[in-house]
Amino acid sequence: MTGSNPSVFPGVDNPVENITWLDAIRFANAKSKDAGLTPVYTVTADGVSWDLSADGYRLPTEAEWEYACRAGTSTPFNMSKSPDATEVNFYGHYPYEIEENYFENSALEAKPGEYRQETVPVGGFKPNSWGLYDCHGNVNEWCWDYYGEYDLSNGNDPTGSGSGTRHVYRGGGWNDFAKNMRSAYRAAGQADMASYNIGVRLVRNAGNERSGVITASETLAAEQTGDKVLIAYFSWSGNTRRIANEIGRITGADIFEITPKTPYSTDYNTVLMQAQEDQHVQARPELEGRVENMDEYDIIILGYPNWWASIPMPIASFLEEYDFAGKRIIPFCSHGGGRFGQSITAIAKLAPNSDIGSGLSVHYSGGTSLKDDISAWLAANGL
Repeated sequence: MTGSNPSVFPGVDNPVENITWLDAIRFANAKSKDAGLTPVYTVTADGVSWDLSADGYRLPTEAEWEYACRAGTSTPFNMSKSPDATEVNFYGHYPYEIEENYFENSALEAKPGEYRQETVPVGGFKPNSWGLYDCHGNVNEWCWDYYGEYDLSNGNDPTGSGSGTRHVYRGGGWNDFAKNMRSAYRAAGQADMASYNIGVRLVRNAGNERSGVITASETLAAEQTGDKVLIAYFSWSGNTRRIANEIGRITGADIFEITPKTPYSTDYNTVLMQAQEDQHVQARPELEGRVENMDEYDIIILGYPNWWASIPMPIASFLEEYDFAGKRIIPFCSHGGGRFGQSITAIAKLAPNSDIGSGLSVHYSGGTSLKDDISAWLAANGL
């Protein structure tokens, strides 16, 4: 319909992924025109306008998405028992190593299972009770709304805020832990962000009860025009440090190591539990040292290991210590199979007025191609 498929995992029955929010908007309009329906959206330099009365295809609101996913349930997932890898496509190796910290777990019966490391054809698992497939896992799905606090005064089919810097996506993907697939979990990304685990589920109005126009006015930070670069990173095992040093060698950029005042254990199993507990309580470890001249930097290349499908909490401390408005954050991470997990959405929430560039995920410390991989990634980010 659009003449191209951007998916990292193409397949006739696989969900399309690696699309931005704006891609999803344009695809909805193209599908509407192809079906002889009235396109819902008008895209201009000032934003995207939604004609509420149009009968074409559109993105669901966040409220609509959750309502459809839940299918009348009030449990963390839309099934009575929490899913395992035979029921959902997600990071099945470690399904519930951390979930006990997020909800009551007496119903957890899942055992470690397959981690497919890619999308799978739609319809391969049992649908929810309303006949909808893959609401949990496989790919996240863009919603219309901007990310922000819920408007509790408008609880009847809300359409979300009319402005913001990030859009919501829901459902979790093939590389997510179960905690990020819950019906209520909210991820967020800027309108031009694409990822190998984000797709779209289009909807149409059920009737003509709505009218009017809503405009989503992007309020992104002013575009940075400077080019002074800082590499800031947290490393536990040394993998991220090696990558940071290679980036520094190629770019000549300044380097700052993010170091907690109280070090994590050097024992692997112990640090796993420490990192889990830090995420549970959303700890903000106190850091050693400061970047005294942060205002001078225009671009922050931010590195970290993927811990429990998110950022380590020292990264959260770092992001809250400075003002990143107008700066560009370019993330990189070392991982054991989960790539970025939900770490980029964590950065997007903590630095909402920054611009986030294209990330680089490196398996452990990288292989013989690390230098070339870094060079290609830097070039893709205009560095």
